[in-house]
Amino acid sequence: MTGNWKLETGNSKLETSERGFTLLELALAIALIGVLATVLLQRLGYYQELAEKAAMDATVRLIKTGLQIRLAELIITNRQAEAPALEREDPVQWLERKPPNYGGIYHDYAQSGTWYYDERERQLVYVVNSGGRLEFGAKTDLKEIRFQARLLKDRLQLAGGPVESVTGITFSAVTPYRWP
Repeated sequence: MTGNWKLETGNSKLETSERGFTLLELALAIALIGVLATVLLQRLGYYQELAEKAAMDATVRLIKTGLQIRLAELIITNRQAEAPALEREDPVQWLERKPPNYGGIYHDYAQSGTWYYDERERQLVYVVNSGGRLEFGAKTDLKEIRFQARLLKDRLQLAGGPVESVTGITFSAVTPYRWP
């Protein structure tokens, strides 16, 4: 006999040879897809956070390099007296190009994922976008990391006696943080 129907010998009962999913199999397939989607979204969030941290670290390194170059220019041209301004001014100005996510002067309504300069505190602030794994030493609800430039000074012995001289500059986080 042709088709999907079989005729049993001895019986006049017809059976179909097609079979679909049972309700249990369908439920298991949906549950498995749900678990896989959850794991995928968690990993995606993790990698997105890693990318944000890497971009922030790269910007910090660029700013640190810009400050070091500016200080070297001041030392080479014998204008070390101007070096303390590096601690008071927006360090982004020493970059050839500002970061694309630089928002200018810091305000209370800061946008996440953006750099700002806090004139009052003289700190560069990064407002974190996706910092689920960001931890601070002190308890805080704010998701922002603050950086500040500091001059390194040393006492040099010259013919006229000891003189304090600027020997370098650092650019580091004001509050310790951990962002794995």
